[in-house]
Amino acid sequence: MLLVCDVGNTEMTIGLADSSLIVSHWRVITSSSRTPHEFALLLRSLLDLDQVAHAAVHGAAIGSVVPSVTAPLAEGIRLAFGVTALNIDANSALPITLDVDEPQTVGADRIINTLAASRIYERDCIVVDLGTATTYDCITRDAVFLGGVIAPGVLTSLETLTRRTSKLPATELRAPERVIGRRTEECIRSGVLFGAVDGITGIVARIRAEWPTGRDPLVIGTGGLAAMLAPLCPTLEIVDADLTLRGLQMAYALLSSELSG
Repeated sequence: MLLVCDVGNTEMTIGLADSSLIVSHWRVITSSSRTPHEFALLLRSLLDLDQVAHAAVHGAAIGSVVPSVTAPLAEGIRLAFGVTALNIDANSALPITLDVDEPQTVGADRIINTLAASRIYERDCIVVDLGTATTYDCITRDAVFLGGVIAPGVLTSLETLTRRTSKLPATELRAPERVIGRRTEECIRSGVLFGAVDGITGIVARIRAEWPTGRDPLVIGTGGLAAMLAPLCPTLEIVDADLTLRGLQMAYALLSSELSG
């Protein structure tokens, strides 16, 4: 099995890929203070939860937007499983084109999403990745990353609102039952979630108006909050929670075959 690690600013999504399937996945808090030994213990413990033998891991791939985590995570993988992880970034020789002004600054997650969306769906796509930031990746069916949009994430907006206002309480994020809230917590949920939904709808409409190929792009939701927002947001045509993990698996397969060849 292949261990795949998508390292975001708030959470790490870790999965096991068998062939083209993600057979196990976990979400843990991203922490730059973990040592390689702590990462090794964490990873082995996650496999133990699903009763997966450590020896089943034959390779690993990392896509990280947190540089301070990348090296200790890679070393932790080596300690835990005896394999060298491939780090996927803008320097990786993948069959994609970064058609932007500064390709070296494109985040690993957006690179990986470009590879995955173009190969899985074989059409132009807008990937709405709902993480610490909400990113909109504009991808053509022939694996060209056109650029996109970066906006504050849903949880980032919620935390900023409650931290910077003295009388608004910390509020659990869950889907509101109605728009007009009758309690302060309901008002906050409504504002944050429906604001996010309307933001997605509006930005996707603007992107579609500028789309250069003449084809109608498919809108894919991914990231930790995609499943929550999808019922509220018809603009998200497909939810693919494992898109980035599947992209890591594809990147590993492509780069490994190139190295072995």
